[in-house]
Amino acid sequence: MKKQIKAAMLASLALTPLAMAQQVASAVAAMESGAVAVAAPADASGDAAAAGAMATVEIATRRTRSSVALKQDEIQKILPGTNPLKALQTLPGVSFQTADPWGNNEQNLSLFVHGFSGQQLGYTMDGVPLGDQQYGNYNGLSPQRAVISENVRGVVLSSGAGDLATASTSNLGGTIETFSADPLAERNLAVQQTVGSHNTSRTFVRYDTGKMSGQFGDSSLYVSALHHEAHAWDFEGRQGGNQVNAKFVNDNATGRLTVYFNYSDKIEPNEDSTVHSATEKYQPYTRPFLFPDFQSALAYLSPTGATPAAEGNNYRNYYSDAQREDYLGYVKYDWNLSDSTTWSNQLYYHYDDGVGVVAGPIGVAGLPGLFAVYYPNQNLKQVFGNSGYATRTTEYRINRKGALSTLRTEIGNHTLQGGLWFEHNESSAYRRWYALDVNNPSAPYDRPENPLITQYGSAIDNKVVQLHLQDEWRVRPDLVVQGGFKSSLQFAHGDFPVQPKLGAIAGGSTALPVGDIDTKKWFLPQLGARWDITREDQAFVNVQKNMRHFVTYGGGGASPWSLASQSAFDLFKSTARPETSVTFEAGLRTSRTLNAGALTGFDGQVNVYHVNFKDRLLQISPTPVISAIIGGNPVLANVGNVKTDGVDMSGTLHFGRTFSFYDAISYNRSKYDDNYLNGATTVQTAGKKVPGSPEWMNKFVATLNLAGTEFQLMGDYVGKRYATYTNDLSVKSYFLLGLGVSGKLPFLDGGFVKNARYRVNVTNLADRRGDLNVVVGAADKTYNTFPIAPRQGFLTLMADFK
Repeated sequence: MKKQIKAAMLASLALTPLAMAQQVASAVAAMESGAVAVAAPADASGDAAAAGAMATVEIATRRTRSSVALKQDEIQKILPGTNPLKALQTLPGVSFQTADPWGNNEQNLSLFVHGFSGQQLGYTMDGVPLGDQQYGNYNGLSPQRAVISENVRGVVLSSGAGDLATASTSNLGGTIETFSADPLAERNLAVQQTVGSHNTSRTFVRYDTGKMSGQFGDSSLYVSALHHEAHAWDFEGRQGGNQVNAKFVNDNATGRLTVYFNYSDKIEPNEDSTVHSATEKYQPYTRPFLFPDFQSALAYLSPTGATPAAEGNNYRNYYSDAQREDYLGYVKYDWNLSDSTTWSNQLYYHYDDGVGVVAGPIGVAGLPGLFAVYYPNQNLKQVFGNSGYATRTTEYRINRKGALSTLRTEIGNHTLQGGLWFEHNESSAYRRWYALDVNNPSAPYDRPENPLITQYGSAIDNKVVQLHLQDEWRVRPDLVVQGGFKSSLQFAHGDFPVQPKLGAIAGGSTALPVGDIDTKKWFLPQLGARWDITREDQAFVNVQKNMRHFVTYGGGGASPWSLASQSAFDLFKSTARPETSVTFEAGLRTSRTLNAGALTGFDGQVNVYHVNFKDRLLQISPTPVISAIIGGNPVLANVGNVKTDGVDMSGTLHFGRTFSFYDAISYNRSKYDDNYLNGATTVQTAGKKVPGSPEWMNKFVATLNLAGTEFQLMGDYVGKRYATYTNDLSVKSYFLLGLGVSGKLPFLDGGFVKNARYRVNVTNLADRRGDLNVVVGAADKTYNTFPIAPRQGFLTLMADFK
């Protein structure tokens, strides 16, 4: 494999994506405002390339840092309806894994960019903050729940440092910006249907009114709806949901008004990961749930509710799922105060009502001890419905509202920008336990009612204020220098309306912590430059400091309000420091048309980076871990720094309108600087590599266009990943192939039917097996994995109705 990597590097040295030079001038304004360049590259004759073989897989923006974009067509080619985050897996430096082919499953989603985990990145949709993407909801929602995938105009990855105006409290390692499509200028009804493996049915309908001229300018509107159904590949788990989008745009004499609404009601079947350790003799490839075969579930347990001893920690649960209902909307007005000054104001609101559900045996993971706190000296099997199972929920609420205001003006050779972001978020998390009645068993798609136990309930009130100011100075026509800073402030108060009983949490604590924690950084600077060496070649350099605010979640994880005692919280408050990073990056972009026989052009980018990541936070358990539910007595502490060095290279070779080849290779070396203490034990992590994040990755997309039919072969190589902080265990590399075939259906066109077409997608073409993603364990010798899904196929039919 090392020989293959070396060959791929040599083939990729000159390459990476950039919209061809003829499109750069028109794309600059859109890109600098954060939009996505969607123009296809031009061929040697200067004509715009047709969709298909000449389409650029990624497009470099003209920012002063590494920033690349994927446009709508390329996202949907991966698989119609795919998560915008999954689409990024074709980009260099990005490692993305999840259990389902669309990338929708959030419980087992794994994302790394340049060694930073997904929770250390920033996310927005049309500028609206989406939080840090933790599975335990507390400050946002996933991009695919914020906008229907088919309505995504594009997605921009700034892999080193995000824009100063990005509304995020977590963007240590860069930002991912998703943009929704605008209404069409002409009236249209679009219908799309996908069917395929494991009972897949995905139906998308969108109606555009077209441009409507009136007294107050030109207006346009679309309304769209989605219904999605699919089964998990290894058990009878239902992935489904409904989603509605509506967007209204009015262009008038003074500016642009945009109104957006999203409703999402989604159910995802969770997966149980396989536990790996020296003591686990039974390590299955997958741990399927027993639902809906309730009789088999009853027979699986002993009369006392015990699981088979031979299966150890890899026992089977009855069912598990994630239910999420979201309302998201915003109103934005871009006011043209003059020819050179624009003032943009945006108000947004998000409400989430969600629950994570697990129905499992009552005799595992320390549960008998927990239940005995609430039902001492009682028959626990009878208490929980006489089935041997209990249903556990974590019930989430998010109620957040915010405002963004940005003033941008041009004065001579300077473009000045200043802005404010404010958000008020009220979130809660309740852990509850319900009976699973042997005579009336519940289903994973019902919301449980009448809890027997409310183990705890949290309420967090959080306010964020972020200011930014920057100046882009055009020193001369070919040289731009950009500098600025942001101030980021967070004011959080946490409370527990429901406290656990003594013995219901580890360490003998009588109460979970309450109190205030404020974090403030008044000066987070950024300085960058962009030099147009020639019309085709461009160099950039950037340095930026970022901070990740403390997590404000009261239901687990690396949050001060998830510590097991008030004393641990007070110690954290007085000693802990927020994580910060300083990112240095430099690179070259090129975009050329050629007259070299069959080769008509290439466009590419190479960038190198170095990151100093300071004050890494880690949840440590100095007392023994009783179970994943009860846990040890956790301490949340800064455990040292991380140094990261890396290089990304990617690009596309164009052979007229017939063939194109895109390749992206990346190398990342992220190492811990320090050891840390776990109680009295020193954990030897100094010099060790960050687990879960691969050093080597290589991706390619080969596209062939013959007689109006497009064939696209996609490859994704992910190198070895360490599974423990001490690097004593690892998971092997994998290489997956995907196939896409698409074309028109001209025999259906005519009358009111237009643009009829089809797309066939096959995932995991070679039907490979292996470890898709790795979950680093709390103990040095233990880790979990999720498996690679088998080959799956899908057919999508699309048409417009005029």
